[in-house]
Amino acid sequence: MDFGSINPTLLIASLMVAATPILLAALGELVVERAGVLNLGVEGMMITGAICGFIAAVTTGSPMLGFLGAAVGSALLSLLFAVLTQILLSNQVATGLALTLFGLGLSSLLGQGYVGMRAPSLPKVDFGVLGEIPFFGRVIFGHDPMVYISLLLVACVWAFLKFSSAGLILRAVGENHTAAHALGYNVVVIRIAAIAFGGACAGLGGAYLSLVRVPQWTEGMTAGAGWIALAIVVFASWRPWRLLLGAYLFGGVTVLQLNLQAGGIAIPVEYLSMSPYVITILVLVLMSAGRAPGSLGKTFHAST
Repeated sequence: MDFGSINPTLLIASLMVAATPILLAALGELVVERAGVLNLGVEGMMITGAICGFIAAVTTGSPMLGFLGAAVGSALLSLLFAVLTQILLSNQVATGLALTLFGLGLSSLLGQGYVGMRAPSLPKVDFGVLGEIPFFGRVIFGHDPMVYISLLLVACVWAFLKFSSAGLILRAVGENHTAAHALGYNVVVIRIAAIAFGGACAGLGGAYLSLVRVPQWTEGMTAGAGWIALAIVVFASWRPWRLLLGAYLFGGVTVLQLNLQAGGIAIPVEYLSMSPYVITILVLVLMSAGRAPGSLGKTFHAST
């Protein structure tokens, strides 16, 4: 075992990159659940965003337009969920699972002609002399724009929910939609807007995988990231800054797997692959054990 081959600077920098797609998807789901809706279709929206973003980036030659296309494509898919659950009053859990299956199939269909192609590279942000600072320069100032946009979104969502009147209304709808409706707020419109935002964020997370992490299109490339994002929302107790911590925790697990292998530690690949899911289950068990029965579901009301 050669632990000297593991560079701490590269380890932390890679952690931020690995956490970004999960963070974006989880942040959107946090807003959705704060509005009183449970959308289990995050995985389907992420994979749809991955292929929509890839197609847009390859077609236009612009990775930023690719991210825009991913956000729009996944937001449109999420509106299908919104119509079914908020207008037609279908079961949220069943509809979310169906959305995941539909997204996986749709992405496979759309991506048939793009297998093996490479997306245009996303340039890193140039911070000038700040990027030359030992350790911190490489860790903090050596990333692509989406890493910083994800951090900015965390701050914006936190400020929106905590300080804005619109955020207060959103939280009121999630806590007691009957009372919010009695006060004159359009619960359905507010929830649809939150669902569309969640879809757009999931699409950005998926596009980050196909445009930055890989960068190419591969079927099923999200590999359960959407389900991990759902677990992180519970782990964070629906708080944006805790969400950031949770995303970086799971991103660190992913990066550590690769570094342990590089260090010569003989751990079966199957064990490494399932470790994020094992940690997800442990986190959910520990979180539920510390809460009153039924409190994990208090932030949403099923529209059935």
